[in-house]
Amino acid sequence: MHTWIALLRGINVVGRNKVPMRELASTFERAGFRSVRTYIQSGNVIFQSADGTARTLSSRISRMILDRFGFAPHVVVISRAQLAEAVRRNPFPECRKNHKALHLFFLTGQPANPDLAELARLDAGNERFALEGDVFYLYTPDGFPDSWVRSRFERCLGVEATGRNWRTVNELLKMIGE
Repeated sequence: MHTWIALLRGINVVGRNKVPMRELASTFERAGFRSVRTYIQSGNVIFQSADGTARTLSSRISRMILDRFGFAPHVVVISRAQLAEAVRRNPFPECRKNHKALHLFFLTGQPANPDLAELARLDAGNERFALEGDVFYLYTPDGFPDSWVRSRFERCLGVEATGRNWRTVNELLKMIGE
């Protein structure tokens, strides 16, 4: 059995794509996944599966949610090791003072031709970012909602992503026992 984390994008946001976590967990269980746990309402699911890859599990979970809830969210599935590595590689240790200032965006793959120069040209104030493999770190000490980089990074990287703040990734890591 392998432990995985499914990160669902765009559920329970501003009243759209509502998915009660209890129903989501039971949907995972009915699909044969084991040790299913959710964390907060933004679509974080820890589960175990004996078979599948991150890519095949992502597709399977998206179809499963479409069948049950009527929409297919973007799903990024990462392993326990990938989550632990993303936390260890944090290039912005100052975020520990404000967990809402750092977001980790888990990418669908490593960008082939990221245009980081375009992001660097933005007048982003105190914002800083770093790309480490298939994780994009965005530090926004002046506030995340108005971030210029947040609104443009996917286009510049050429891959889709789903983000979680520093507290959430650390809580997920605690839940899986790292």
